[in-house]
Amino acid sequence: MFEKHLCVGYSRRTALQAICGLSGSLGLHPWARAQTAQSTASVWRAASRVGYGPSVDLLHQIQAAASPRDWALAQVDGAHQASAIPPRIPTEMMDFNAPLPQLFDGAQKERQARKQVRSGEAEKPEIDAARFDFAGERDPLHFSRLVVQQGVAWRLLSASRPSQENPLLARMTEFWFNHLNVYAGKGAVRPFVGHYAINVARAHALGRFEDLLLASARHPAMLFYLDQVRSVADGSRDEQGGTRGLNENYARELMELHTLGVDGGYSQNDVHALARVLTGWTVGPNNPSGFRFVARLHDIRAKQVMGSNFPGSASLAGEEEGVNAVRMLARHPSTARRVCLRLAQFFVSDQPSESLVARLSRTFLSTQGDLREVMTALIASDDFWLNENRLFKTPMDYACSVLCGIQTPLDKRNLVLATGFLANAGQPVHGWQTPDGYKTDAATWLVPQALTRRADFALAVSRQSTELEFLHPFLSADTRAALASERPALRAGLALASPDFMYK
Repeated sequence: MFEKHLCVGYSRRTALQAICGLSGSLGLHPWARAQTAQSTASVWRAASRVGYGPSVDLLHQIQAAASPRDWALAQVDGAHQASAIPPRIPTEMMDFNAPLPQLFDGAQKERQARKQVRSGEAEKPEIDAARFDFAGERDPLHFSRLVVQQGVAWRLLSASRPSQENPLLARMTEFWFNHLNVYAGKGAVRPFVGHYAINVARAHALGRFEDLLLASARHPAMLFYLDQVRSVADGSRDEQGGTRGLNENYARELMELHTLGVDGGYSQNDVHALARVLTGWTVGPNNPSGFRFVARLHDIRAKQVMGSNFPGSASLAGEEEGVNAVRMLARHPSTARRVCLRLAQFFVSDQPSESLVARLSRTFLSTQGDLREVMTALIASDDFWLNENRLFKTPMDYACSVLCGIQTPLDKRNLVLATGFLANAGQPVHGWQTPDGYKTDAATWLVPQALTRRADFALAVSRQSTELEFLHPFLSADTRAALASERPALRAGLALASPDFMYK
C-alpha cells in the first residue's frame, strides 16, 4: 500500500518512478556481508528507533556490541549518564541556554528596543527559518528570534549527530518535549523554549517522572504558555492595584495531557480545585530557577483534589500544596498507563499490545516512575524487536534520519532546508501550537503530498553527497536494483526517498 502511495506522489519524476517500479542490482556495503536478514533488520531497528537512523559511525558502534539488543539496552544507561551533564553546544549558538535571569534580561531589552522603533518599522517576532546568522552582532531587537533559531539548530544537531549527543537521549528529549509541549510562537514563551528543551526535557529524560513534571511546571516556558502566571486567588491584587483571578488552563492540561488523561477519573471540580492549589506559582526573573512562589497570591482556603485534602496555608508552605499535588498526579495509576502507552506508541507500534503497556505500567508504578527502568523494560521486550511492529517516520524522524545519513556537516544550508521542510510538513521544531503535542502515527503523516515533500528534501540535501553504500543492506533488492539504473549523482537522494527509508 505504501509503495503504491509513494508512486502516485512521485509520478512526475522519472527517477522516483524507477524507485517505485524497481528492477536491476546494487552490491552490498562490506559492513553487511556477514549479516543475516534478521540481524540486519535488528540493526536497522536499533539505529532508527533508539537513534534517528544509521550512520557509518553508529553502525560501527552497534557492530562492536554483542548484539543490536545489547547495544540498544546500553544506550539507556548511557543516555541517563549523559542527561546529568551539560550538552555540547557550539559556542556560536549558546545564547539560548544562558542562565534564566539572562534570558529574562534579553527579553526585557528586546521589549524596550521595540518600543523605540516607530510603529510598523519593528520586525514581527516570528520564527525565521531562513537566517541562522549566529556569528553576527547580537541585536537586542531580535533577541527572541536568535535564541529560537539557536534552539532549533541545536535540536537538529543533537538528533542527527550521534557524536554530539547520545542518540537515545536525543530521542527522549523529543518525546518529553512533545508530551509536555510548549509553543515558540507565543510571544512571552519564545525566549525560553530552547532552554526548556535542555533543562526540562533533556535533563530529566530518564529520571523520575514526577521530577520531570515539577521541572516543567516551574519553568518560565510552561508558566507563560499555559497562563499559570495569570492564575491567582480570586480577588488578589497585582502590583498595579488591579484585581485578577483564577486561570484553569495549566491545571486542566496537567490532568488531561501531562498525567491522568481525559479518562483518568477526574472531574471539572478537580480541575478547579487543582488550579486553586497552584495559585501563587509564577515566574521569578531574578531567580536562577526562573520560578517563584508568591504567598499573597495563593488561595489559602481548603481544597480537595481527587479525594486528597489540601488544607491551605497563608505562608510559603502554600507552595508545598502544589508540589504535593503534582507528585500525587505523577504517581497515579492512570498516569502510569497514559505515559507508558505513549512511550510504546513512540518506540514500538501505533497500536502496541495491551500486555506491553500493562508490563510497562507495572514497572512505572513499582519504581515510582523511574523512566530509566521503564525504558529498559521497553527495549528489552520482544515487542520492540518484532518485525510486524512497524513505525512510519514522522517528519522530524525523517529529517533527522536524512541528516544522519548524508554524513556532511550540519551547515546553514542544511539547517534552512531541514527547518523549511519541517515547517511545510506540519511539524516545525518547537512550533506545535496546541498543548497536546503532535501525533506520531502513520495515519497522520502517510499521505502522498507529504511523501513528495520528503523526496524534494532528500534530493536537495544530498545534492553533494556521494552514494550512500552503507545504506544498501537495509534497502530491498528491488530498491537497490532501481538505484543501480540511475545516475550516481542521484543515488543518495533516491535511496533516502525510497519506501524502505520511510520506516524505522
